[in-house]
Amino acid sequence: MSTPSVHCLKPSPLHLPSGIPGSPGRQRRHTLPANEFRCLTPDDAAGVFEIEREAFISVSGNCPLNLDEVQHFLTLCPELSLGWFVEGRLVAFIIGSLWDEERLTQESLALHRPGGRSAHLHALAVHRSFRQQGKGSVLLWRYLHHVGAQPAVRQAVLMCEDALVPFYQRFGFHSAGPCAIVVGSLTFTEMHCSLRGHAALRRNSDR
Repeated sequence: MSTPSVHCLKPSPLHLPSGIPGSPGRQRRHTLPANEFRCLTPDDAAGVFEIEREAFISVSGNCPLNLDEVQHFLTLCPELSLGWFVEGRLVAFIIGSLWDEERLTQESLALHRPGGRSAHLHALAVHRSFRQQGKGSVLLWRYLHHVGAQPAVRQAVLMCEDALVPFYQRFGFHSAGPCAIVVGSLTFTEMHCSLRGHAALRRNSDR
């Protein structure tokens, strides 16, 4: 379940710039990078869930993932997640897993299938202080480039409410019809996106 404002790059360590010398006897100070994109880890789970809970419950009353499920996916497949950090603070994230069937099913909400060829995007969320700034779009574009560069992953799939279909179409997703998954009274459209084009763009951008 995903929304643009609520719905990896290779893991990279946090590289701090050289410290700024202080007065004698004082510790050297370090500054965090203004923007960093990296895969998430189980240590990030609490921060992820805090953003997700506020974003989704305020809109639909439901969270795509509970805290245990966030930790579950960040333990099994952190390479299918992506977090955007601003000066060390998590401001937006995507969590995904692999799926190995043509369409999403109820099981796909909680499972990671290592042999799957589809990256299932469970949630994309942006912290409330950073919404309406286009961060969801930037993060999704980067995420698709990343998973498109993984040879085993052929497509990205997700489920969204009908009002969000145009948003995802801008990134190459197309409707696969009504999703078989229903959450309470909510129904969803299943969206699929071939990652071949994103992989090519990524290769060209690295030249």
